[in-house]
Amino acid sequence: MAAKMLGKEGGSDSRFFTTQKKGEMHELKIELNSSDRHTKVDAVKKVIASMTVGKDVSMLFTDVLNCAQTGNIELKKLVYLYLINYAKSQPELTLLAVNTFVKDASDPNPLIRALAVRTMGCIRVDRITEYLCEPLSRALRDEDPYVRKTAAVCVAKLYDIAPDLVQERGFLQILHDLISDSNPSVVANGVAALSEIAETSGRDVMKITASVLQKLLAALNECTEWGQVFILDSLAKYSPAEAREAEGIIERVTPRLQHANSAVVMSAVKVILSYMDSLGNQNTDAIRNLNRKLAPPLVTLLNSEPEIQYVALRNINLIVQKRPSILENEIKVFFCKYNDPIYVKMEKLEIIIKLVSEKNIDQVLLEMKEYATEVDVDFVRKSVSAIGRCAVKLERAAERCIGVLLELIQTKVNYVVQEAVIVIKDIFRRYPNRYESIIATLCDNLDTLDEPLAKASMIWIIGEYAERIDNADELLDTFLETFEEEDPAVQLQLLTATVKCFLKNPEDTQDMVQRVLDMATEESDNPDLRDRGFIYWRLLSTDPEAAKIVVLGDKPVIEDDTFRLEPALLTTLIGQIATLSSVYHKPPDAFVVRGASGPSGIYDEEEEEDEEEYEDENDVGGGDLLDMGGLSMQDTPSAPEAQLKQVCSADKSGGFDIFAGFRQTNGNIIMDIEFNNVSSGTPLSNLAIQLNKNAFGLSPVNQQIVCNPPVAQGSSGRNSVELTITPNMLAPAPTGQPASPQVQVAIKNMASGNVFYFAADFSVEALFSPEGALDRSAFIEAWKSIDDTQELYGTVSDLPPSSTDIDQVQAKFKPYNIFFIARRPVPNAEGQEVVYFSMRTVSGMDFMAELTFKQGVNACKVCLKTENTSYGGLAKAVLEKLLLK
Repeated sequence: MAAKMLGKEGGSDSRFFTTQKKGEMHELKIELNSSDRHTKVDAVKKVIASMTVGKDVSMLFTDVLNCAQTGNIELKKLVYLYLINYAKSQPELTLLAVNTFVKDASDPNPLIRALAVRTMGCIRVDRITEYLCEPLSRALRDEDPYVRKTAAVCVAKLYDIAPDLVQERGFLQILHDLISDSNPSVVANGVAALSEIAETSGRDVMKITASVLQKLLAALNECTEWGQVFILDSLAKYSPAEAREAEGIIERVTPRLQHANSAVVMSAVKVILSYMDSLGNQNTDAIRNLNRKLAPPLVTLLNSEPEIQYVALRNINLIVQKRPSILENEIKVFFCKYNDPIYVKMEKLEIIIKLVSEKNIDQVLLEMKEYATEVDVDFVRKSVSAIGRCAVKLERAAERCIGVLLELIQTKVNYVVQEAVIVIKDIFRRYPNRYESIIATLCDNLDTLDEPLAKASMIWIIGEYAERIDNADELLDTFLETFEEEDPAVQLQLLTATVKCFLKNPEDTQDMVQRVLDMATEESDNPDLRDRGFIYWRLLSTDPEAAKIVVLGDKPVIEDDTFRLEPALLTTLIGQIATLSSVYHKPPDAFVVRGASGPSGIYDEEEEEDEEEYEDENDVGGGDLLDMGGLSMQDTPSAPEAQLKQVCSADKSGGFDIFAGFRQTNGNIIMDIEFNNVSSGTPLSNLAIQLNKNAFGLSPVNQQIVCNPPVAQGSSGRNSVELTITPNMLAPAPTGQPASPQVQVAIKNMASGNVFYFAADFSVEALFSPEGALDRSAFIEAWKSIDDTQELYGTVSDLPPSSTDIDQVQAKFKPYNIFFIARRPVPNAEGQEVVYFSMRTVSGMDFMAELTFKQGVNACKVCLKTENTSYGGLAKAVLEKLLLK
């Protein structure tokens, strides 16, 4: 086919890429104007070859354009390819080709008609679009299905350039009409175009009705495999009205599970999974039958090439979290083969952990034990870790898992022992006071520990069970010899473990705890270590009993995190099966930034593994990354004013309109209240204020408010109430729920005795501490320590000009104690830059943000990480609000 398209001599086209003699442009110009058709075709091929290898042949634009006046479809295709490439750089000259396009759009040959419409759609020049509408309108109603299906795709391309024009000319309605077309390929392209428009516009332009649904299902059996994918993806977004309708659609889609194309199979799986929720819990037989039908096609995908296997495994990972019963009897399929690539093996291990149960734990443990003897260190580590995760997941099998781990420890292989120590710590935390008899074995292998995480885990075990280890103080002392060289995580664990040891055995460890506290508070430059050291020192010196309650208190038992995705996120990702989202395990808006002007393509594709952003110091730093934009200590901006909003009307407060807002001044949290006396004959003078328990622990320092002068009728007065954070006023957010920004307030008018209540949304930025700046290394460490699943994402569009310039964004954030950390360009993404900020509340919560900007786009992608997930949404909202300011 390619040989026919490019010339009769199929294998000889490489000659067009050979180096030309001097004056090649002049020679090409002569050949392009030759009257001989073969010479002209060869000349255009040479031009395309030069263009392909990066040579600038734009000076031949007019000569190449003249070649379009031909009936030879091969030559016409080559000329149109050239025009598409140079249309943006030569928009004025491109207009010269309009007459050719319009003429070709009426050519008797349907291939030329379709080619003309397709090319006009690919030339993204605004001035061409007005000439495109008439030929496109005719093409959409063309008698030839090939022209109609080409025109359908062209509508989506035109919408990308001029959405208003598409709506004005009624092209969307014509696309809807094409869904009823007699040709299945036209139906498929119509669906694909509408889906693309819906995705880029954010509006439901598809509008699947009962009649449209039947037409889609009818076309499904007849169109091409990629047409089937488009139709299935559209069906996945449809919500059936009732269980019977869902069953009917599933029945029509099920045969697609046997398709040879893996994309069709995965799209069919997506439709069925999406509709299974609509069947209801009563329809257990139907769901059981569907589970049986879904397993074989998923298993078959694992016989494909490694790349397809990987994508299939990432999707299966989501499916088994949603419906583990589908593959519960197929765990052997996921056992690793000797020749599997490492990325496939890693994914298979994740799925094995999700499918492991008490029925199959024995064969899984035998398999894992085998994996632990492999040569690939990363795979061995993952396998040992998987054994520990099986123990955490299955209580009845925990003892067997520990037995396997002990056998692996006996191998004395360094990295095996270290990974085993790490997972045994988690087992101890999951099942306290049950398996501590193995501590002696762990202590015998202290010499093999050289990695920070393994050391920290072993130190935690020694400190937690110091009373059961005769020489706990001596073991800790061996680590203390290298305290200053250790990783911060190891130092923190050493500090805590030593204090635990002291509280359990004060007589023998007094000198040791004194030495550790001295090193932590006086010799360390790590603020976390210093702060913890001072806290322990004060606790031990003022109230040892309180220290015991704090340090030796019962720890919460860790939970099994096998199914770790939030249900809402999992449902979203199930709806995105067979897309990039299902591979990244992130919603589309987490890695796609869309232009604010409306439909556009993908501007930014996030790196597949966020950790890679931080592994190389130069990625986050180097040069002037920590340059504060020329600001000095004298440039400190003034504290922002509180934004007052009405919180209570006159009819509810005895004649006063009340406005309230929050701010921070000199480290103090202030609530500004303004009283407007609308109808009260008695001036407002003395008030008492009280706050209900809230998510921030806020309470007034002084409950009395004195209005001086009193607020008489028709006048207004403003007061500031200083707030403080009080632990017993804290109302923690329910587990897994976001914290509420509302602060409930009661105010009593002392003159009238009237009490009125209102709720004000707290401005979280008022909590940000002036001491919240992290140094770069601490920021990187903190960012890497937080799991990706705790990331919060958002995209802010329609930014003002001041929020598209990173220097101005820094200046805008600084008054709110949002501190700049670093900025860097995104590798392999021209014009993109990311900038990092940190915030710390006065109550000690840390938030870290990554903002991604693209030159020329007034939108920004926000990614926020924090251990305090309940408050993460509020912190992200602050950044988004300030960016739009």
